[in-house]
Amino acid sequence: MTFIAMCKDILAHGFSSEGEAVRARWADGALAHTIKKFAVVNRYDLAEEFPILTLRPTNLKAAIDEMLWIWQKKSNNIKELNSRIWDSWADESGSIGKAYGYQLAIKHQYREGEFDQVDRLLLDLKENPYSRRIIVNMYNHADLHAMNLYPCAYSMTFNVTGNRLNAILNQRSQDILVANNWNVAQYAVLVHMLAQVSDLEAGELVHVIADAHIYDRHIPLVEELINRPAYPAPKLLINRQVKSFYDFTVADFVLEGYQSGPQIKNIPVAI
Repeated sequence: MTFIAMCKDILAHGFSSEGEAVRARWADGALAHTIKKFAVVNRYDLAEEFPILTLRPTNLKAAIDEMLWIWQKKSNNIKELNSRIWDSWADESGSIGKAYGYQLAIKHQYREGEFDQVDRLLLDLKENPYSRRIIVNMYNHADLHAMNLYPCAYSMTFNVTGNRLNAILNQRSQDILVANNWNVAQYAVLVHMLAQVSDLEAGELVHVIADAHIYDRHIPLVEELINRPAYPAPKLLINRQVKSFYDFTVADFVLEGYQSGPQIKNIPVAI
């Protein structure tokens, strides 16, 4: 399994930040050190299986809700999100600043007219699918000062080969225990969505993580997790009646046959 192999590699060959002046801290004020690998690249063939973790459950509904909040609602306000995962990054109005969905809502001038990045992506997949220029990027340097958190998963490059929609997800940094499969599952769903509304088939998702790290207090949790038995991948069922990207809801996605190990509770989160 990709997740197990990645974790074993980080634990066995990763670089420790001990002795460095790290930014992140634990709730008790202690420095949150990590062991990391640079430039981890994981590949998932979405035509073969849906890449959701079975060692412990991933809340796919919540993951999809966050993905729709960013890519479909193009929102930066947690009042439009149905989970509390962004609460610590929001101000009193609910805004996370000019981050994530805010960037996707900005309209840009192209030769064909004015579009935001998502609408331009949808246009290209319909009218010019074999373009090698289909990129969505949320890392806008001009607005970084106004973001409560710099984007972690910040860009996607799309490439159609034959009738398969492939994508590269670029991520500057990732907390492997807390966020890895959350991001993999939600962006796998995004590729399926885009393929469906573009009359394509979901192909390969390539996940590039510049700084793939396991926090020091997560190491025993990860070691226990990767020694659990894995279960067969479930099947992702999508409402095939949906023809517009903006018509999808969380209810349009169902996992058939999802079996997993028990959840790990009370995971400490570095901030």
